[in-house]
Amino acid sequence: MDSVFDELYDKYHQDLFQFLFYMVRNREEAEDLVQEVYIRVIHSYKRFEGKSSEKTWLFSIAKNVAIDHFRKQKNWKQKIYDKFDWDRGGLKDVAPLPEEITIQNEDMKLLFHCLGMCTTNHRLVIIMRFMNDFSVAETAQTLNWSESKVKTTQHRALKALREKMELYAMKGGPFHA
Repeated sequence: MDSVFDELYDKYHQDLFQFLFYMVRNREEAEDLVQEVYIRVIHSYKRFEGKSSEKTWLFSIAKNVAIDHFRKQKNWKQKIYDKFDWDRGGLKDVAPLPEEITIQNEDMKLLFHCLGMCTTNHRLVIIMRFMNDFSVAETAQTLNWSESKVKTTQHRALKALREKMELYAMKGGPFHA
């Protein structure tokens, strides 16, 4: 198991962290959730049947960990929305992540703000397809959906995201008083 775990870690750790970071928008929470994913991997690897790739299996676990995290939080929708308040204090770590540097860009702030207002399913599909470069098939396997559902959800998610961004652009954005 150690060599399999090491291989999974080496191949997917950065992508796994990014996925969870995009979902929860907090470095410390993402790090905790990554650890939870690895704990679940260790406990359930014996039951992995190989019906999907290890990548989609790992990200299925990550998706479930993220959803469990949101369910455990009181008023989780409001908390998710609050995580997109870019004017709050900085992170404890003075060395920003590459994603955090990107988010400092106003256009990216708007994108991530609007992404945070999307439904969980829309967010999952956008993050997997465009930020983690999953194929439609990989996304479908990970979410346990049909490829048709992934394509439909992706289309609706992009439309909803575009509408939210256009609305904020007309108003001068959520970051301008």
